[in-house]
Amino acid sequence: MTNTITVTLTSIAHGGEAIGHHAGKIVFVPYAIPGETVQAEIVEEKQRWARARLVRVVKASSDRTLPPCPYFGPGQCSGCQWQHIAYGRQLEFKAEVVADQLRRLGGIAEPPVLEPIALADEAGLLEYRYRNHAQLVADATDRLGYLRDGVGQGAARSEMRRQGVRAPGQPAHDVIAVDECLLLHPLLDEMHSALLAGIAEAEAVDDRPEEDSTAASALPVIIRRINLRAGVNTGQRLLAFETVGDRAPGFLVEELPVRCVVRRRDGSVEGLIGDPWIEEEVAGRTFRISANSFFPSNTVAAEVMVDLAAEMLAPQGHETLLDGYCGVGLFGLSLAGQVGQVIAIEEAEAACDDFAWNGRDLDNVTLHEGTVEEVLAALADGLASDALTSSSGRERIDLALIDPPRSGAGLEVVQQLARLGVPKLLYISCDPATLARDAKLLIAAGYTLEQVQPIDMFPQTFRVESLALFRLTA
Repeated sequence: MTNTITVTLTSIAHGGEAIGHHAGKIVFVPYAIPGETVQAEIVEEKQRWARARLVRVVKASSDRTLPPCPYFGPGQCSGCQWQHIAYGRQLEFKAEVVADQLRRLGGIAEPPVLEPIALADEAGLLEYRYRNHAQLVADATDRLGYLRDGVGQGAARSEMRRQGVRAPGQPAHDVIAVDECLLLHPLLDEMHSALLAGIAEAEAVDDRPEEDSTAASALPVIIRRINLRAGVNTGQRLLAFETVGDRAPGFLVEELPVRCVVRRRDGSVEGLIGDPWIEEEVAGRTFRISANSFFPSNTVAAEVMVDLAAEMLAPQGHETLLDGYCGVGLFGLSLAGQVGQVIAIEEAEAACDDFAWNGRDLDNVTLHEGTVEEVLAALADGLASDALTSSSGRERIDLALIDPPRSGAGLEVVQQLARLGVPKLLYISCDPATLARDAKLLIAAGYTLEQVQPIDMFPQTFRVESLALFRLTA
């Protein structure tokens, strides 16, 4: 295959690239759109496929639009992939990707995928300014930004790149410093601006001569990453610094009401200003979210998903609900008033502490700290034992909700859910490929996929959240 080719794109890939065919191979072209004809340079080639860099758009799609961000595009910031695509078409592509993965990896001939839900707030459609959490990486001069977009990276490094984490050994010049990110909620945008000012001021101080410049305390603090988090509905803000040697930064953001911590390499957190958590309000409840705890990066999406979970599971008030990978309790605690009992499972210590705090007013909630696989096995063994002894002291699980990480739930979790005989399961997915693989396992275990509702939690990116409803029929 020659280095530069002309190719017509026909479809969209799971990773956001447009797909075409040339010389018998599948060609992936980022920043192109299905329907376009483009010139592209081959930068990675395998036996059956190739990746290419967009050189020129020969025939543009009517869906192509002008990106508002100056850092967007090939070789630039990796935070967005689809700013060049009209938003309505982004939604259609996300539905196509979810359905395609369910067909190809899940073996489902006609996936029941609904139209994606586009989110909105009081100001209108939420295409930008939606992120309540972001991770900024420092370049060699301590400027903050995101990793540079690139092709031809190994799988592990590509995934780290997509998550905004510099891979081991990756040079600092792979970071694109940004003065403004259009995805950040205004609360985070203010923090970002204050950080840039604080870093500049600290560097000016560091440039002054010291009497004992050899002392360790006189050496400048090297920033690796800074995590920004905000409670959109509470106004609370948190900064988590990650530095070389776990040292406190040489400046703090004092112009804003911001809580600050240092996150050490071992995962522990040292408080610098205020409490090491924020609070957010969703669905009428207040949730404490610590620096190390997971919470959806789009608060409006979190509110919509809680409402959808109640609608799709349709509890009648007496059921026992299993909340797997429960985190700080967004779903289980929000639904606790609509069921008889909640059994929650979480492995992360920080999230368990937050869950206990968030659910301290509820007497129908039980938290099990451990992996979902281990706890489900213990629950299944307990129910089997109860059945043998004719004990009626333990309730069976009527409804289940699981929100696994990007890697999915996997075979063991599916097997234990089937052992428990959970009649209705809501699977919350952040990756269509792992949803499809788990859907195939669930169907083999006796479940039927009834409905998939995509939600556009991350506009301008290929990422898509989905709520998939399964019912036990075998």
